[in-house]
Amino acid sequence: MTTEPPPDAHAAFSAVALTAIDDVYRFARSLTRDEVDAEDVVQETYLRAFRSWHTFETGTDVRRWLFTIARNVFLRSREKGKREVTLDDDGAEIVDAALAREAWSRGGLDTILERADLGPAISTALAELPEPYRAVVVLVDLEDQSYESTAEVLEVPIGTVRSRLFRGRKLLQEKLMQHAIDSGLIPQPTAPVRSTE
Repeated sequence: MTTEPPPDAHAAFSAVALTAIDDVYRFARSLTRDEVDAEDVVQETYLRAFRSWHTFETGTDVRRWLFTIARNVFLRSREKGKREVTLDDDGAEIVDAALAREAWSRGGLDTILERADLGPAISTALAELPEPYRAVVVLVDLEDQSYESTAEVLEVPIGTVRSRLFRGRKLLQEKLMQHAIDSGLIPQPTAPVRSTE
C-alpha cells in the first residue's frame, strides 16, 4: 500500500526535483544507450522520487538523490533475463595511452580541434564504453559530481570510482584517437623500429 504525498509535496517536488530532469535524462541515456529506454527510466525515476519525496533531505543535492534512484531503476530493469558481468577493478588492464598522447602532441591539439567537430565522435565513444566506466565518466565529467557523490550513487567505494574513471577516460582517449586517425585529422602512427642488437 502506497501513501499519497501531502498536497504541499506537489509544489515542493515540482520546484526542486523537476529542475534536474534534463540531467537525469542524460544520465539515464548514458546507462541505457537508447532514447526510449532512457525515457522509461526517467519516468519511473520520477514516479519513485515523488512517492518517496518525504525521504528527501531538504538542502541536499537533489541530482545525486535522483541519480541514485535512476541507477537503481536501470539495474532493476536489466535484472530479468540478463546475465551479470563482474569487473575485477584491481586486475583489469589499464589502457596504454602513451601513443595517443604522442600523436596528439605531434599533430598539435589546437590545429586538430580547429578542423574537427568532435561532438558526435565523443557521443559515440561514450556510448561504446562498458556501463561501469560510462556511468562514472558521465557522473564525474559531465554531471560534475564529486567522487564521493558518485560512489554514493553507484554504491561502490571511492577507490572503485577513481579506478573506473581513470580507465574510462583512457578508453575514451583511445577511441577518440582512433576517430582522429580514421578521419585523417592526424597521421597513422608508425610503430617504432626496434634494434636487434
